[in-house]
Amino acid sequence: MAASALSAALAATLLLAAATAGADEAPCTRRPVVFAFGDSNTDTGGAAAALGNYFPLPEGRAHFRRSTGRLCDGRLVIDYLCESLNMSYLSPYLEALGSDFSNGANFAISGSTTMPRDRPFALHVQVQQFLHFKQRSLDLITHGENVPVDAAGFRNALYVIDIGQNDLSAAFSSRLHYDDVVRKRIPAILSEIKDAIMTLYYNGAKNFWVHGTGPLGCLPQKLAEATADDGDLDDSGCLRTLNNGSYEFNSQLCSVCDRLTTQLKGATIVYTDILSIKYDLVANHSGYGFEEPLMACCGHGGPPYNYDINVSCLGPGYRVCEDGSKFLSWDGVHYTDAANAVVAAKILSAEFSTPRVPFGYFCKA
Repeated sequence: MAASALSAALAATLLLAAATAGADEAPCTRRPVVFAFGDSNTDTGGAAAALGNYFPLPEGRAHFRRSTGRLCDGRLVIDYLCESLNMSYLSPYLEALGSDFSNGANFAISGSTTMPRDRPFALHVQVQQFLHFKQRSLDLITHGENVPVDAAGFRNALYVIDIGQNDLSAAFSSRLHYDDVVRKRIPAILSEIKDAIMTLYYNGAKNFWVHGTGPLGCLPQKLAEATADDGDLDDSGCLRTLNNGSYEFNSQLCSVCDRLTTQLKGATIVYTDILSIKYDLVANHSGYGFEEPLMACCGHGGPPYNYDINVSCLGPGYRVCEDGSKFLSWDGVHYTDAANAVVAAKILSAEFSTPRVPFGYFCKA
């Protein structure tokens, strides 16, 4: 079987297995509602709507066959998670035309960070947008208007948070000392995530799904920026220092989630270890049917990373691979549709989540 066919088949098998594993669980007894906050890993078109950015084909070529505003050749992890609940994909909050908010809304915007907190579209700003969306909905209800999400919908919804990668990436790119990143910058980032969770909680949210960051040191972007010194590369070809920083971020984020679970009565806060999932994909890529774990499908420069900071995917002179399902990385930063399918299946298994509850727990009685 060709590698592309193998990876596609394996991704489908993993998703089916994840769905089967949850088959013993009761199906959703109420309409699932999801509100998502984050960066380009979760952005389903927010940057396109907010800033007028247009990401033409080959973005979206693997599934949608058209531009969707996603920085991917197809679906993101959040799309696969929505599929697992048989719900529609999340519409960007700022998309004026064709939006369907009956299953929630997506506030994630590509390039978003946690700091500075008042800069568009930082996590704090995304939360404020949600509060406006909720208050506006409730106001309309009092005037007899029909709205996509009612009070019960907001109360029982799942609040997904996946942010911090851009903050952490910028911290290391600024050449801050590793200890300064771990002891000063990471706690500051996590303080904003904690504040977002608490703000949502005190405005009625009780179900949270929080993703850790992935292995920064395995991104073609970071590998291409590294110096010629290979002493920092591990056995998988990834940068140890950046991955250690990712691990520290996730370890501290998991602790924050644990403390908030104790502090916020009635809240369920699930932390998912995305780093372990994605690093396993790199280290054991051939077992998943992938051929290129560290090279971008869409970029410039050719092997080993096909990433050039001056010629990004869609930039003048870029080149795109014929079959993205052989690659983990789409553009040096974001994963391919095929890789996202495997990541989503691992998330749905609950094996990497603390506590180990099924993704659809929030929509069941």
